[in-house]
Amino acid sequence: MKNLLTLFIILLINIDAYSQCQSRYQNEIFSSTNKLTINYSDVYNDNAHKMDVYSGDGDTATNRPLIIFHHGGSYYQGSKENPGSVDFCTAFAKRGYVAVSANYRLVSLLNIISFLSSHAEQYEEVLKATSDMKAVVRFFKKEFANGNAYGIDTNAIYVGGISSGGITAIHTAYIDQISDLPTSPVDVQAIANSLGGLEGDAGNYGFSSTVSGVINFAGGIQQLSWIDSSDEPIFSAQGDNDVIVNYNCGPGLDNPSVLDLCGLGEIHPICDNLGILNEGLTFNNVDHNWVIGNSQVEFNQAVNAASNFLYPILPCNQSTQIEYPNAQNKELIKVVDILGRKASKKIGSLLLYIYNDGSIEKKYFIE
Repeated sequence: MKNLLTLFIILLINIDAYSQCQSRYQNEIFSSTNKLTINYSDVYNDNAHKMDVYSGDGDTATNRPLIIFHHGGSYYQGSKENPGSVDFCTAFAKRGYVAVSANYRLVSLLNIISFLSSHAEQYEEVLKATSDMKAVVRFFKKEFANGNAYGIDTNAIYVGGISSGGITAIHTAYIDQISDLPTSPVDVQAIANSLGGLEGDAGNYGFSSTVSGVINFAGGIQQLSWIDSSDEPIFSAQGDNDVIVNYNCGPGLDNPSVLDLCGLGEIHPICDNLGILNEGLTFNNVDHNWVIGNSQVEFNQAVNAASNFLYPILPCNQSTQIEYPNAQNKELIKVVDILGRKASKKIGSLLLYIYNDGSIEKKYFIE
């Protein structure tokens, strides 16, 4: 038993040494960034499927976390050059991430009136946007399989966005199967199937579109029932006076013809109850206009808070700490699971009590 414990400890120490983030990802460590613009779809070759890939200038790391970010604009305006998206991606690239500001399909200006009055068209547009976001996820997983030219860690891919971009990110992660979608009064399942199912029609097929977490700036979810205990960690920031995407629940754009959306005020209590790792940053007496970028104090606060939320759950921080006291004939190894999905908002620890007789007792704690 003693030799087994010694081997176990050596293994854990090696894992711990290998897995540290080494001062990356928490603070800005690069003074400037590089930007590469490419087409991410192997089905569509157009401006709607271009993305800007940001990384730290001179960064040579090969296992970096990736954040895919969508701009806002109510699904009929905006682009990857929106100041909020540029500022967000620049801030995270300076921290050592690979950050992507991606275009996606928007409603034609000629069809705005129809779009704003038709729930069916609104569902279709959100599904197209999630299709495009998933195609970006698959693009990088395909590139990883073919040599990892972008130097990412496929176990650390996160999606996020501002306003409608936040809506897309949440739905990308939290709609798990077509049967979750309603069939009445709008047959959303049929709409999804016409677009190629939940994986969509934007290409890079054969690779998973699963992600590890969501960063939501002033976005929401259309149906709270889509949140379940197996869902990914989520960070949200929103003003409690927001009615464009309602902080609680209400029609999008404060327009009764638009589908209801539920924001931070409803999403995060459910995440708490389900044990989903989450954090909500509420700006008191603030509406929707803080999302425009670094010119707003709240935006900078949200970027820093999102960074602090992601940092402990990055794979390089899934470290193992060891205590080896010899008290009352017990040998204790402490293993820290930082992700700890059972611990809403908090870090969970799994303690393994290994006794001299070879028995193991497991206890889970919320720190």
